[in-house]
Amino acid sequence: MENDDEPVFKRSTWGTNRYVYNPNNPVGLALIVISLIFAVMMMVLMQKHAGPFAPPPDPTPWSPPPLDDEPWPTPAPGGTPRVGDTPSPAQQTGP
Repeated sequence: MENDDEPVFKRSTWGTNRYVYNPNNPVGLALIVISLIFAVMMMVLMQKHAGPFAPPPDPTPWSPPPLDDEPWPTPAPGGTPRVGDTPSPAQQTGP
């Protein structure tokens, strides 16, 4: 191919110092086509609300944990009794 010595990027002819893809180079032309396909694909995904543009799933409703027979943990042996506990005969002091 006669265009193989063309650079992949060339300076813009619009008076800026930017570089643009060179369509005269096969790699530059492939980059142009890939960029266009990628842009169109992203626009379709945005319009369809799919892929990375999908809304987050609805949160599951809150459900409390099941109630057990003993809602509070029992204290360790020799620990302080809970409020409302009746002391055992060994723990009772006084008349």
